[in-house]
Amino acid sequence: MINEFQQRNIGFRSLNDAIDTTTAQGRLIFNIFDSLAEFERDQIRERTKAGLSAARARGRMGGKPKGLSKAAMSKAHAAKALYDKKDKTGEEIGKVLGISRATVYRYIKEIEQQHRSENENNHQHKI
Repeated sequence: MINEFQQRNIGFRSLNDAIDTTTAQGRLIFNIFDSLAEFERDQIRERTKAGLSAARARGRMGGKPKGLSKAAMSKAHAAKALYDKKDKTGEEIGKVLGISRATVYRYIKEIEQQHRSENENNHQHKI
């Protein structure tokens, strides 16, 4: 923003800090702070990349685990069974299981995807 201000001949004067870009000394201080902040961002980025590479080398993978936990999987099967009976809405199933309506449908989708992939694997083995 400060660069845009300077291009439009607008000065910046901080009320809390000793920065005043309308003077040569203020511009120097501001540019030093800017360079230090950029340097720190680059350092953090490099450390993060190095840490992730080291973790990968040790066999650790970051990110959210794929699939559902055992507890969630049992709720997912229960949600699918209740859904297949067609006597409860997604919201009602969620209330019974203590999960949100969106989670009910996400669980149902997960179970259906598992069944599809199991069926595909069984079909491939028969060929």
